[in-house]
Amino acid sequence: MPEVIGLLSVIVPAYNEEKRIERTLRDYSEGLRASGRDFEIIIVCDGVDDTARLASPYGRVLVFNHRLGKGGGVLEGFKAAKGEIVGFTDADNSLKVDQFLRLVEEMERTGAGCVIADRKSKESMILEGQYLVRRFASEAFNFLLSRAIFGLRIRDSQCGGKVFKREYIEKVAPLMVCRGFEFDVELLWRLKNAGCEIREVPVVWKDDKRSTFSFKYVPSMFFSLMKVRLGLYKRV
Repeated sequence: MPEVIGLLSVIVPAYNEEKRIERTLRDYSEGLRASGRDFEIIIVCDGVDDTARLASPYGRVLVFNHRLGKGGGVLEGFKAAKGEIVGFTDADNSLKVDQFLRLVEEMERTGAGCVIADRKSKESMILEGQYLVRRFASEAFNFLLSRAIFGLRIRDSQCGGKVFKREYIEKVAPLMVCRGFEFDVELLWRLKNAGCEIREVPVVWKDDKRSTFSFKYVPSMFFSLMKVRLGLYKRV
């Protein structure tokens, strides 16, 4: 019989997301409630727009007056989360709530400590694909860093949908040093080193062309991860 796990914490890092946060939170709130699960939604706001006010009806809002970065936002959400399963998803609603719940169901079915969404499997469905240049950069990043340097046998390290058993987050979160978009690779690497089983689930995904990611971040992502891999990065 699948293991039914208790409270589910869903973290949504949201940097200046006033134009799309309500739709995402409304869909997640309704979908999680319809699933019959106990859940909490934690929205981490570190921008200057109206995101925090718009998000407040849907969950617990953490407000910071300085830039956290994507990874920094997730880490603050980890600290506040009370669930036995802790996960995060992007504010743009590219991963719909029914697909996010598939990750939770896979964890309950298999007992894996970490389950992540996979856009690159043959079974996945991309409703609106990434621009070609961005897709190529994503493939190169995943192969070079995730697989070749960090030894992660994962097809899609950067997909914005991941869930974890709390016990593993408590082990690795204090070790984390990356705060930007490179955060996912370090997190998965530390989970692997902690003996956590990581599973991927093919999902339906709709890419949002308004992504806050920019190629200007790539050099700093690369050097940050290389410092982590070589043990040269001091925690802050």
